[in-house]
Amino acid sequence: MPPKKPTTVAEYLDFLPPDRREAIEAVRAVVNENIDPQVKEAISYGMLGWVVPHAVYPAGYHCSPELPLPFASLASQKNHMALYLFCVYCDPDTVEWLKSAWKATGKRLDMGKSCLRFKKLEDVPLDVVAEVVRRMTVEHFVEAYEAGLSGTKSAKGPAQKKSAGKKAAARKAAPSAKKTATKKAASTSSPARSKKAASKMKSTARKRAAATRATPTAKKSPAKKSPAKKSPAKKSAKKKAAATRAGAARKKAAAKKGSNRRSSGAAKTTARRKPAR
Repeated sequence: MPPKKPTTVAEYLDFLPPDRREAIEAVRAVVNENIDPQVKEAISYGMLGWVVPHAVYPAGYHCSPELPLPFASLASQKNHMALYLFCVYCDPDTVEWLKSAWKATGKRLDMGKSCLRFKKLEDVPLDVVAEVVRRMTVEHFVEAYEAGLSGTKSAKGPAQKKSAGKKAAARKAAPSAKKTATKKAASTSSPARSKKAASKMKSTARKRAAATRATPTAKKSPAKKSPAKKSPAKKSAKKKAAATRAGAARKKAAAKKGSNRRSSGAAKTTARRKPAR
C-alpha cells in the first residue's frame, strides 16, 4: 500500500512497486473500458475507486450521505491485490454468475462477499471482470442497492440485517411475555387451586420435618474429667502420718530386740549358778 493517503489516481499509481503497478493498471484499464459512463473514477477510501456521483444519485452512500455511492475499488494491499465489486454485493444473481464464470476459466477464486483477491495478474480472468462490470449498469446497481436497503427479497443488504435483529429481539421478548402471562394466570387462579397448593406445601413441610427427626444425630462424647489436684496441706499431713507410723514401727522393733537380749542374758546367768550334781 502507499505510505500515505493519495489524493489522486496518479499519486496512488506512483507509490506502487513495478510488478504491482503493472497488474493494477491492467485491471484498471479493463474496468474503465467496460464501466457505465455515468460512473466516475476517483480516490475512494484511500484506494482507486469508481463512484456514482451525487449528480446522478443525490442520496449518496447511506453510511455517509455526504460521500458518493461506491461502485467498485481496486487496491494494492500488504499481502495481495484486490478488486472490490460493491456493485454486485446487493445482487445475489450476479454474484453467483461471477463465481461460476470465474471457476470455469480454471483460475483459483479467492473471494469474500464482494472482494476478489489476487497476487499476480495471471490469477485474474480479465474477460470475466469485463463482463461483470458491463452487466452492472448504474440503473441496475441503484435498483439492487435500494432494494437491499428496503429489505426486499430481491437483494440482501444492511436493511435486512436490521430486520433480522428486530426479529431476534422479538423472539427473546416472547419467553418473558409467556412467563408474565403464566404469573398472571396463577394470581387469578380459583380458590380450589389455592387450597390444593397450600395443602401440598404443608405435606412437603411435614415430610421434611419427619426426615429431620429420623436422621440420627451424632452423640457427643463425654468430656474427660481431669483428676483433681491434691492440695499441698493434704500431702504434708499424709507424709507426717507415714513418718509417725514408721517411727512407731522402729521403736517397737527396738523394744523387741532389747527384750530378747535380756531374756538371753538371764538364761546364761541361771545356768552358771546351777550346781553340778
